[in-house]
Amino acid sequence: MALHAYKGITPTLAENCYIDNSAVLYGDITLGKDTSIWPLVAARGDVNHIRIGERTNVQDGSVLHVTRTSERFPAGFPLIIGDDVTIGHKCMLHGCTLGNRILVGMGAIIMDGAVIEDDVFIGAGTVVPPNKVLESGYLYVGNPMTQRRKLTDDEVSFLKQSAVNYVKLKNEYIDEHG
Repeated sequence: MALHAYKGITPTLAENCYIDNSAVLYGDITLGKDTSIWPLVAARGDVNHIRIGERTNVQDGSVLHVTRTSERFPAGFPLIIGDDVTIGHKCMLHGCTLGNRILVGMGAIIMDGAVIEDDVFIGAGTVVPPNKVLESGYLYVGNPMTQRRKLTDDEVSFLKQSAVNYVKLKNEYIDEHG
């Protein structure tokens, strides 16, 4: 596993995390219990911090980064990801905040200052511009994103189930690969 210190700070992992050997994590990153980081993920908590909640999965080829502090933005933009979040393949999350039970579709881009409330689907290839707030309970798609429709009860249930599925999968990987 490729965990690297930056300015003396090394990523911190809660119990039962899985990080693929090809993933690279630098600096001030904290992962919650049962979180999984899959092949070729790059996460840099160098100029600000990254916090990822429990049972969250970050899939292959995704990039996680932050924005430094500045005169205009004294706190900069850390990357905060809640519990039970599924981040699809090749997503880019940059200095944004994601709540709980969210599915970020493959290839989506979420930019600085965006806030994604709980229970949201973000479609594949969607671009969320800086400082947008995505309201809980909806599907968002497009470039730039638009609110498409309210989620069905089955879709809301699937958000949690997707996270549970990845906890099972990462446990299989841990059992097989140690």
